[in-house]
Amino acid sequence: MTDIIAGVEVPDTKAVAEATRLVTEMVNPLLFHHSRRVFLLGSLHASRLGLQPDPELLYLAAMFHDAGLLTPFSEAPQRFEVDGADHARRFLLAQGFSAQAADTVWAAVALHTTPEIPGRMGPEIAVTNLGVLTDVIGIGLDALSQDAVDEITTAHPRGDFTQGFLQAVYDGLRDRPDTTYGTINADVLEHFVPDFKRGSMVERITNSPWVACR
Repeated sequence: MTDIIAGVEVPDTKAVAEATRLVTEMVNPLLFHHSRRVFLLGSLHASRLGLQPDPELLYLAAMFHDAGLLTPFSEAPQRFEVDGADHARRFLLAQGFSAQAADTVWAAVALHTTPEIPGRMGPEIAVTNLGVLTDVIGIGLDALSQDAVDEITTAHPRGDFTQGFLQAVYDGLRDRPDTTYGTINADVLEHFVPDFKRGSMVERITNSPWVACR
C-alpha cells in the first residue's frame, strides 16, 4: 500500500523499506519522526520552489541525516554529520546504488547543518537542508500549507521536540567535543556544559607553529 502524507508519496522501494527498518533500530523515536518530517517538509518545499529531487535519494538522506548522533560512531572522532553521511554511503553502495547516487546522499547528510552552501548545490542536498531548517527552527514554515503541516505532525508527532532534540544532539557530541570546532554544534555543548570553551580560529592562528618560528 502506497504511503502518502500531505500529498507526498513515500517511495515504495526495497531500499526505502530497508532504510526505514534500519534507521528505526539505530535511532530513538524522536529522531525517527524528525527524519520522516524532514523528508515530508523538504518535499513540500521542493514542490513550492520547482525543485525536482530524486524522491528515493531524498528519503534516504533524510532518514540517515542524524544517524551519526548514535553508535556505532566511526573509529576516528569526526563530526556527527560525517558519521551519518558515512553510514548512508555504505548503505547505498550495499544496496547497489551508483557511486554518484551515494555521493549525492553523502553530501546531503554531511552538509545538512552547514549554512548557505546546500542551497547552491543539487536538489537533494538543498531540500534535505530545507527540511531540517523547517523542522528544527521553523525556517520556511510559514510558506507551507497549515493543513499539510498538521497532517505531517499527526503522522509523525513532534511531542517535546525542542528539549528532546537538544538532548539527543548533546548525547551524540559530549564524548567528542573537539569535533564541534567551527560548527553550530558547539552551541549545544555551551548550553549543556557550563565550563565548555569552544575552539577559536584566532587561537589556532596565534598558537600555530609559525608563531614559534619568528
